[in-house]
Amino acid sequence: MEPLYLHFQAAPLPYFMECGRTVYQTGQQHPNRANLGVFDLLLVSRGTLYIGEENKQWALTAGEMLILLPDRYHYAAAPCEEETTFYWLHFQIPGTWRESAAAFSEPAAKENTPGHLQLHPVQQHSMAIPKHWAMPVPQMGYDLFAKLLGWSAELRSSGFWEQQQLFLELLRAAVEGQHIFNTHPSRVVAEQAEAFLKRHYRSDVTNAMLADALHFHPNYITRCMKEVYQCTPLEYLLRYRLEQAKLLLVKTDLPVSEIADNVGFHYPAYFSHCFTQSIGLTPRQYRKQFQPASLPDTVASRPKEA
Repeated sequence: MEPLYLHFQAAPLPYFMECGRTVYQTGQQHPNRANLGVFDLLLVSRGTLYIGEENKQWALTAGEMLILLPDRYHYAAAPCEEETTFYWLHFQIPGTWRESAAAFSEPAAKENTPGHLQLHPVQQHSMAIPKHWAMPVPQMGYDLFAKLLGWSAELRSSGFWEQQQLFLELLRAAVEGQHIFNTHPSRVVAEQAEAFLKRHYRSDVTNAMLADALHFHPNYITRCMKEVYQCTPLEYLLRYRLEQAKLLLVKTDLPVSEIADNVGFHYPAYFSHCFTQSIGLTPRQYRKQFQPASLPDTVASRPKEA
């Protein structure tokens, strides 16, 4: 079966809801459910759990983890043939997600949400979590679940932060584990290029300079960037410079010409052209959005005392 990955745009991060531990005797099986509304993470610690989702089926043994999707039909592929123990965890994410065979995440389409200040860098972080994964060290997963269950018995106010942290540790183990065993060369090169561009965005960066720093041909770097981030290195550089300019427009009172120079533009007019073409507002119009309206002069309008 082709490996699948769940891609979550973060932030916002996925959040923990509830968890438990279930034991099935021989002949018992997982219930059939449709449109559960939450992600259902399963980790088997003993025996074999036969589970299906739509047209896919798995026989999960000790140390194997599977994430069932919130909007699919889940069912027992077969009854248990021996005593089987597994942990389960429900979680949800307020942001966007998708299932894909790609081992690395593509950036989400840029959205302009009303009332949301778009000041974050050009690339949101994206997690690619394996849908089905055999943990290299299963005991680590069992220990995390034991702690999660321990906090479930405490007051909600006491256990909330600890459970969220433990849940994210579990996801991190899945993400970092699959990167160790399945690091895609294109992603490695693209991330190295991204890091270089972020460090040197104030300088006159060229494809030749990037190639010299990474020791790869410019065409190969461009191909990797397009595969992972859907843009060329210089397109990424331009977007990142404009994001830094947006931060300076909101957080400082620097003149537009000085901001242009600070983010790597030699000519303020060209900076304004690029900014307007990308954002849809001039730099001054963008800054004005976040400036408070002038307050009325209440002192001047106060009537004189007799």
